[in-house]
Amino acid sequence: MFYVAKQKKQYLSLKEYKLTDWVPTTKKEVEMRGWNELDVILFSGDAYVDHPSFGPAVIGRLLEAQGLKVAIVPQPNWRDDLRDFKKLGRPRLFFGVSAGCMDSMVNKYTANKRLRSEDAYTPDGRHDMRPEYPSIVYTQILKKIYPDVPVILGGIEASLRRVTHYDYWQDCLRKSILIDSGADLLIYGIPTEPPGRFVGAAYMRPAAFWQAAVCRTHPAERSRPLPTKHPLSSSCREGS
Repeated sequence: MFYVAKQKKQYLSLKEYKLTDWVPTTKKEVEMRGWNELDVILFSGDAYVDHPSFGPAVIGRLLEAQGLKVAIVPQPNWRDDLRDFKKLGRPRLFFGVSAGCMDSMVNKYTANKRLRSEDAYTPDGRHDMRPEYPSIVYTQILKKIYPDVPVILGGIEASLRRVTHYDYWQDCLRKSILIDSGADLLIYGIPTEPPGRFVGAAYMRPAAFWQAAVCRTHPAERSRPLPTKHPLSSSCREGS
């Protein structure tokens, strides 16, 4: 009896959360907050989990703490009419893209290049909710729909692939993911401070900031050819 009473007391003491306590993921949730426009929209290859182990959730909360209107689109469908990429419209500042907590190819395939039976970061463990190389796929889609909106890459997939690298899955050298994706900036490592700096600069002089940023970091401005004995393989796909 004492145990039941204790459990009931703990249940009643739990904080009740409203839908607006979470970072919005749909148009309806954005409207519930009374927002007409978003400052930043984040796209993630993982499901949305409001926990410090999930990078997009952390970045979303950090930007939100700075007074920005932020939304997250988890695991958008890239095979239909791309409605998931259009449903929240155009952000005022930029898009953020992350493949998720793991490199997408490690998450999708075993070391023997066999399809894994489940995806640990997807509801019901479904393994068909993200493409191969989502950092590339999502960015290319966003650049096609909103060519004038900056896209910032982040996450482990972008971090590991920020320079020329050997791709085990395709058995070839691949260029920096900045070149393959067409993104404007790439933040690698632990990106807890850079987004705040970008936001501050973008707020003050948005046009001048992004023009300078793209000139400093865009692959077309800083790409260099590889030594001839290690050429990039022409058989590498651009992502799927």
